[in-house]
Amino acid sequence: MVRSYKSTINQVLITELKDSKNIIISKQLNSAKDLEVYKEAYSLAMEIYTLSKLWPAEEKFALIDQIRRSSRSVCTNLREAWAKRRYEAHFISKLTDADGENSETDTWLNFAKDCGYLKEKDYTRLTEKCRNVGKMLGSILKNPSSFLVKRSPAPDL
Repeated sequence: MVRSYKSTINQVLITELKDSKNIIISKQLNSAKDLEVYKEAYSLAMEIYTLSKLWPAEEKFALIDQIRRSSRSVCTNLREAWAKRRYEAHFISKLTDADGENSETDTWLNFAKDCGYLKEKDYTRLTEKCRNVGKMLGSILKNPSSFLVKRSPAPDL
């Protein structure tokens, strides 16, 4: 179970995770790089990069460029969303973009498998990572308020 809340003292995001023994572990999130979804998306993008180096040269400006771009865009959109946490609509918009790029990556993985460039075990592992990223993004989208930075009220003049 993951539960997020903001410390009212210093406006940092604290995430509580329960480990396998149901012991609560708190973790301070200072940047998008601290998010589990970011770490999983980054790992997926790097794995796609490594595997796609072995694909045929004729796919360089088609499948290879597209799958690398879309997988990396998940991470960049997460970073942009994090930077826009003061505005819920902008935050949600960038998260939605990240989710769309993740879905596109999944589609490119289908093409890579069907064209014979990915082994079944690699395809299964990578699409599972895509699904996990999508689930985490969906969870954040369902409850974005726990990630937003609250604006300080304007001082009375």
